[in-house]
Amino acid sequence: MDNGTRRTWGTWADSVPPLASTRVLEAHHDAAATATRLARAALADQYMVYETEGGVWHFAAGSAVSLTAYATGVTARAGGRTWTSRTDGRPLTVFAAALNALSEAHGTNPGGRHFYGWAAFELAHLLHADPGATGDGPLLHALVPSVEVTFTPEETVVCAVDEAWLRKVAELLAEPVTRQPRSDGTTPEGAEHIIAVGCAAYGSAVAGTVEDIRAGLLEKAVVSRKVPLPVEPAVDFPGTYLAGRRSNTPARSYLLDLGGYRAAGFSPETVLEVSAQGRVSTQPLAGTRAHGPDQGENARRRAELLSDPKEIHEHAVSVRLAWEEVAAVCRPRSVAVEEFMAVRQRGSVQHLASRVSGRLRRNAGPWDAFASLFPAITATGVSKRHALQALTRHEEGPRGLYGGAVFRGSTAGALDAALVLRTVIGQGDATWLRAGAGVTAQSRPEREIEETCEKLRSVAPYLRFHSN
Repeated sequence: MDNGTRRTWGTWADSVPPLASTRVLEAHHDAAATATRLARAALADQYMVYETEGGVWHFAAGSAVSLTAYATGVTARAGGRTWTSRTDGRPLTVFAAALNALSEAHGTNPGGRHFYGWAAFELAHLLHADPGATGDGPLLHALVPSVEVTFTPEETVVCAVDEAWLRKVAELLAEPVTRQPRSDGTTPEGAEHIIAVGCAAYGSAVAGTVEDIRAGLLEKAVVSRKVPLPVEPAVDFPGTYLAGRRSNTPARSYLLDLGGYRAAGFSPETVLEVSAQGRVSTQPLAGTRAHGPDQGENARRRAELLSDPKEIHEHAVSVRLAWEEVAAVCRPRSVAVEEFMAVRQRGSVQHLASRVSGRLRRNAGPWDAFASLFPAITATGVSKRHALQALTRHEEGPRGLYGGAVFRGSTAGALDAALVLRTVIGQGDATWLRAGAGVTAQSRPEREIEETCEKLRSVAPYLRFHSN
C-alpha cells in the first residue's frame, strides 16, 4: 500500500470517535424481540441486528462512520468528511487497510473496534472470474457504529461514543414492552403462490447448466431464481424478521437497513468464522431434503439424503474445495475436517453439513481468508471461476446481496460472515426472495425446482406487510 493511501486511512481513522461510554444492564428474556424493537426505533438511518452462536444478539446503529468499496475505489465517511482511495482492482486489500488503520487509532479498546457490513455477490467476479462483470455498484459496505448493544443470556451491554447515545438507548431498553405495530402476514395459500413464480424458466436454466456440466465446462453450479414481491403493500422487515426467527433454526440471523439494502434473513451456514487468535473455519452445507411437522417423514427423508448419490457427490465436492480454500491461507498441517456429512435442520429443510478449520498463517489475516473463501462454494459451484461464468449465462441479472455475506468483525482480527440465503431483500422500491439448488450432471430440473420451493418455505410463510 502506498504512503498516500496509508495517510488517507490514518486521517480517516483519527476522525472516528472512540467508544467512550459503557453500561451493563440486566438481561432481556427475549433478545430477538428487544433487538427488533431497537431497529424499529429509527435511532439512525443505518442499523444491523446480527445473531451469533449461543443465544447472543448484537444491535448496531449510527451512520456517521462508514466504508464503501467499489471495483475502482473505496469511499470512507466520518464526522461529515469523505475520503476516497483507488483500489487498482483490489478492493478487499484497501478495505482491510482502512480497518487496520482503525485498529491502530483505537488500539486501546479491548477486543478492538467492531464493524458490521455486507459483501455483494458480484465481488466474486473480481476475485475469481471476470472483473468486468462486477458492475459499478458497491461491492462491500461496513458501518462502525455509534452505539452497539450486545444481548447475552446473562446481561445486556451498551457501548456508545458518548453519554447522549448511551442514555437514549438505555431509556429505550427501560421502556415497558408494548405490542409491535400491526402488520399483515402471508396466508399459506399466498406463500405457495409466491414460491411458484418463475419455476418453468428455472427448469430451463437447470437443464442448460446440466448440458454445460456434461460438456465438461464445470463440475457443479448453484443456480438460483429470483421471486419478486409486490411493491404494495410494502414488506415489514422487522416484523418479518421476528416472525421468521420464531420458526427457523439458523446458523446466523440478521436484520438490516445498511448501505442501500434492507434485509431480514435466517442464514443456514457461515462463509467463514475467524477468531482474534487466528482460527478460521467454514461450514459448507450441500444436499437438501424438506423438513416438516411429520417426524416420521423427516426421518425417512434424512435417510434418503444420506444415501442419495447426487446429494453425496454434491456435498463431497463442496467439502473438497472448502479444504483447498482454507489450506491456501492456513499453516501447513493445521487444516482438518472437524465434521463430515452431519445432518442439520434449517427451518423448512435439512442439509448435509461439514466443517473445515485451520490456523491462519502468520502473514495472513481475516480478509485474506475472506478473499479465499468468498463467495461460499455452496452458493457458486466447482470450480468457482467456471461456475460464475455458468451463472452469468443461466441466471437473470445480478444477484446483489443474495449469495454474498453479512458480517460482524473486530479490528482485533475477528470476522464472522453469514452466507446470505433464506433472506428477503429490498433495494429501492424493489423487494424479492431468491433460492437456488446445486446442479450436477445427475440433476433433474423437476427435483431442483422442488428444492428451491422447499428453501423458500423458510421465509415466504413468515412475510409480514405494512398495514394500509
